[in-house]
Amino acid sequence: MSLGTEFVGGVAEGPVPFFTQARTFERLWPEISGRICDVFDNGKFSHGEQVGELETALAEYTGARRVVGVNSGTDALVLLLRALGVRSGDEVVVPAYSFIATATAVVLAGGTPVFADIDPATYALDPDEIARVATPRTRFVMPAHLFCRMADVDGINEVARDLALTVVEDSAEAIGMRHGGVHAGLHGAGGVLSFFPTKTLGALGDAGAVLTDDDHVADAVAALRHHGRVGRTLNDFPAISTETAMAGTNSKMDDIQAAILLAKLRHLDDDIARRAALAERYRAGLDGVVPLPDPGDAPVFYVQLIEVELRDALAEHLAERGIGTEVYYPAPLHLQPCFAAHGHRRGDFPRAETASARALALPLHADLEPEQVDGVCATIREFYAGRP
Repeated sequence: MSLGTEFVGGVAEGPVPFFTQARTFERLWPEISGRICDVFDNGKFSHGEQVGELETALAEYTGARRVVGVNSGTDALVLLLRALGVRSGDEVVVPAYSFIATATAVVLAGGTPVFADIDPATYALDPDEIARVATPRTRFVMPAHLFCRMADVDGINEVARDLALTVVEDSAEAIGMRHGGVHAGLHGAGGVLSFFPTKTLGALGDAGAVLTDDDHVADAVAALRHHGRVGRTLNDFPAISTETAMAGTNSKMDDIQAAILLAKLRHLDDDIARRAALAERYRAGLDGVVPLPDPGDAPVFYVQLIEVELRDALAEHLAERGIGTEVYYPAPLHLQPCFAAHGHRRGDFPRAETASARALALPLHADLEPEQVDGVCATIREFYAGRP
């Protein structure tokens, strides 16, 4: 199978895209195509055998007691919060610096996000901030694990115990990340995974999953994703009893996405190791030019972030030379227009605001070549040469 990408000496000619899966799909296409053919032969295109197999494989990989596949990482957050009993008026402490879904999922589940500042070392929720922003209505706290390392789950859990809060993890970016041998998403009541194409384990479209060690939570998510029903076939739908019935939605995972993810999951640890080697090459190539965030003790690189002065000018300089970048995240959550009613102003969460103004993500993915990293580093050195 050809996907239209030419390689000369193992290096893609032309620009350095922020992300591509072309070479990965060239390499894995025999296995992927075989699994997709199985989906067509089976004739069930969502919520079928491939999804069930993926749930089992992810449970084995992460160590979760239960994994429930859904159609996106955002839905995974919404359904997990609903399964945990978020009610109207319940407050959920979230970091002011994260992808928008961290906060909008709380709203969609019926709760109210309460913003808190971040720890600049991890870019994640600062445990010391939780007690400062919590009120008598606060019932949950939801850290987000970002970029290459986890939030301080020990510190967050300690504060949560003192305040009688339930910990939910936005671990959408964190497949492969572990602390104390425990996978991200399993340090509280549950967590999620996103399989958006750019993620460390990415599909060809949207897909997600809920991770939990609580059977009751998993059963509730499994029902909520399928209009309050359980089972996998049209003839296997015993309705939930009236005592436990809930209004669900259609958030089933597609079997074609599950087939792709199953093929790629076998190579995930190799891809993680490749990303780590590329990140180390960035660190060496940018030494003395721009500081790179501390990756912590056991990083799993979803994104290679730099935090720099003249961020936007640097991004433009790279773009002019065919190098793709992404801004993570251009506006902190408390200053997003959809949360204007919360009444926050610039300066309320200064560390989150600083990150939003300075953070830039460089290309980092399994298809990236070391020589391309060297080229990105050389272009960044060129930009900063002679600048104070």
